[in-house]
Amino acid sequence: MKLQRRNVRGLRALTVGAAAVSTALLLTACGSDDNTPQGGEDATKAAGNIKCGGEGKLLASGSSAQKNAMDLWIKNYMAACPDVQINYNPIGSGGGITQFNQGTTAFAGSDSALKEDEVEASKKICKSGQGINLPMVGGPVAISYNLSGVDELVLDAPTIAKIFDSKIKKWDDAAIKKLNPDAELPSTDIQAFHRSDESGTTQNLGKYLGEAAPDDWKYEDEKSWPAKGGQSASGSSGVAAQVKQVEGAIGYFELSYATSNNLNSVKIDTGAAEPVEATSDNASKAIAAAKVVGEGDDLALELDYATKAESAYPIILVTYEIACDKGNKADSLEAMKSFLTYTASEDGQKILSEEGYAPVPAEIASKVREIIPTLS
Repeated sequence: MKLQRRNVRGLRALTVGAAAVSTALLLTACGSDDNTPQGGEDATKAAGNIKCGGEGKLLASGSSAQKNAMDLWIKNYMAACPDVQINYNPIGSGGGITQFNQGTTAFAGSDSALKEDEVEASKKICKSGQGINLPMVGGPVAISYNLSGVDELVLDAPTIAKIFDSKIKKWDDAAIKKLNPDAELPSTDIQAFHRSDESGTTQNLGKYLGEAAPDDWKYEDEKSWPAKGGQSASGSSGVAAQVKQVEGAIGYFELSYATSNNLNSVKIDTGAAEPVEATSDNASKAIAAAKVVGEGDDLALELDYATKAESAYPIILVTYEIACDKGNKADSLEAMKSFLTYTASEDGQKILSEEGYAPVPAEIASKVREIIPTLS
């Protein structure tokens, strides 16, 4: 399996500071003051198992792909632990890592593991340690579209690559017709949307295209969108909103955004017997083959984006919560450990599938649960 290629381009300098974090959205369910745990009766019972720790504000930022999972977790946690106020700002993986390495947040969410230069930068904040990757959320990256009269669509990696590289520009292109012989495809222009911010979701899509369609996607897998052309929007929510509004649009984002916006998502022809639908179960089948490639307490994973296993959805991501192994902020350490203990718990992972996410494999989740109490 091809190892993750090194991105030698440093993160774009961000001017987002502590003031931006402090004004981050306080995540309650749709802004409601109702503190009833979400996720049904199981979640209500699970809230009773949460062991609270610390008090005050817990600031974090990063991956927008995990925002909907964070919404749910924070709602449930704060219902059980009202002394902790959690602010998670879904500014994108790149922004989250930068803010973490600037020392303005307790932890970051990222859809790709820290690179070597990011680990080095983290040592300035983690005075006696470094940033580590804790896998917390899995899920499929949906390729969703808005095309009147076409409720089902199959694409393969080479065709997706050409669409997002502006090589295929019409919905009735021969390559799309070949994959969808029974569909009435219009000659509508394709409006391909990508992320404008630095995004781990972008990087995971790039990894998939680079491994599954190497002849058609020649770009490095980076957080910044690499191809020319197309249109951009900020965050997963921004891309999903554009796809929903624009006829002929196509875009990529974590599955829960497709579900909440009632968007159709393509099935992927991986070479398996049948095209694979973007579901949490199908993503779990692909994520289950992940291998830990991090060292020590770092649990960075290597995913098989070119899988042809039956019913394994290949465009997947794993969101990491990034924290210091040693040298975490003393005023938020106990609250962070308490919250992450809940998110990594069986209760916290169980409710993910209800939101279209995939729990991380049990063996890996078990390792995460062993590491969190040792954070200092």
